[in-house]
Amino acid sequence: MSTALSEVDWDSLEDPNNPHNWLFALKMYHVIIPGLSGFVVTFGTSVYTPALLSITSHFGISWTAGILGLTQYTLGLAFGPVISAPLSGRFGRKLVYILSPPVFMFFILGAGFSRSFGSFLVCRLFAGLAGSPALAVATTGAGTTADLFPPAKRAKVTTFFLMAPFAGPSLGPVIGGFATQYKGWRWSQWCILFIFLTVYIGALPMKETYNKVILKHRAKKRGIIAPGPLGSAAVKKTVIQNFFRPVHMFLTEPVVFFLSLYTAFTFAILFLFFAAIPYVFERSPYSFTTSQTGLVFLAIGLGVLLAGITGILIDTNIYQAQHRKATAADQMHAQPEHWLYKAMIGSLGIPVGLFWFAWTANAGVHWAIPVVGAIPFAWGNLCLFFSSAMYMVDCYGPLNGASAIAGNGIFRYTLGAVFPLFTVQMYERIGIGWATSLLGFVSILMLPIPWVLFKYRPAIRKRSRYPAMMRLRARRTRRVRSLSRWMSGRGFRGLVITIYTVPLTS
Repeated sequence: MSTALSEVDWDSLEDPNNPHNWLFALKMYHVIIPGLSGFVVTFGTSVYTPALLSITSHFGISWTAGILGLTQYTLGLAFGPVISAPLSGRFGRKLVYILSPPVFMFFILGAGFSRSFGSFLVCRLFAGLAGSPALAVATTGAGTTADLFPPAKRAKVTTFFLMAPFAGPSLGPVIGGFATQYKGWRWSQWCILFIFLTVYIGALPMKETYNKVILKHRAKKRGIIAPGPLGSAAVKKTVIQNFFRPVHMFLTEPVVFFLSLYTAFTFAILFLFFAAIPYVFERSPYSFTTSQTGLVFLAIGLGVLLAGITGILIDTNIYQAQHRKATAADQMHAQPEHWLYKAMIGSLGIPVGLFWFAWTANAGVHWAIPVVGAIPFAWGNLCLFFSSAMYMVDCYGPLNGASAIAGNGIFRYTLGAVFPLFTVQMYERIGIGWATSLLGFVSILMLPIPWVLFKYRPAIRKRSRYPAMMRLRARRTRRVRSLSRWMSGRGFRGLVITIYTVPLTS
């Protein structure tokens, strides 16, 4: 065995230190814990909403001001990965999973004990920032799931992982509703704390899964100095990978832009429901209690479950068949467009659910009818996101795919933070039917996006500069120099030039 090999790669294909070769039970443990962490973090968004009335009364603020507790937390989830992702890439997954939860729980504790609304908002913001690694580090393309499973076997595991953070918002109002109604608004925060503490204890025995960190530690034990970027080079690489490349891809890649726009819009509607459902069901004619309103969100949870089942069925019966054909033809994997089947059928469920809810949530219609309307929306929402994420990873490769998903995440959570702020005003001015129908009409305008990508897949992917330019290593120096000139003082003009003319690759 050569020294060079031990520095940069595994000793063999069967190397037991390679997470791909771990026992299946050990792999699943390292999937379940991040999935549950993601569940608790997104649970923290919606568990707050049943407490809104109590919080506005306690602090003497308006309903819109009270929504800021949800907005601040969600903005933290949007921008936290800018910090956590480079830490994960440099120091490994385990360090982030072990260090971020105590910080998260500290700020949740502060939110629960807050005596002023200002301190409550600050604590919620920093809790979102500290909790975001649970969502960012286990990304579809280049995180924990990629550490443990090769691409062809990743779909089912990724389905589970993505179900967890989408299930969090559906169960948050259920638990938060009962906790707030019988114990007070502070218990909406204690619930987050108790659940995350349980998950954190389960995370303590976790092993490192990131191959670069594992190989680096092994090389150190063997007395080998593993090469890697140092000093300013490491800083530049981190800035490029975690900020400039996601922004650049969002602005210049049609696939990333349109899929991010579509998934962000539907994700924002999910957050809009946090304010819309209490507005609809706690008023006449339904007059639900806080806990009863929370139970309505179980319909969204059922939609998430059905989306997970749909994803597994399509992967088993369609994608794996295409993958076997591709490998038989000496290709690495099936064409990326085969991931779009879920997005195409999911795009139909979104407007169906919205129009169903819009025109049945009124007097004379039993409460169960509009509740059922939330199911096809939630089903279509997760089908769309899962399909889009896997498609972008296969289109751009693990590294650039992770950047595409990072840009998507910032956009999704930013819209998710903003939409609840104008929900009640919109519903009061134009009514439940037309307000929800407006969202349905916009979703119909976006519906063709996955269908167009599927039909014109070769032409669209050929126009992308990222997959092609990944192979043109000689052009890297010019790109880094362009970024360096901007960072040296060219300011906003340099940023515009960099974004529109220089695809940033590692």
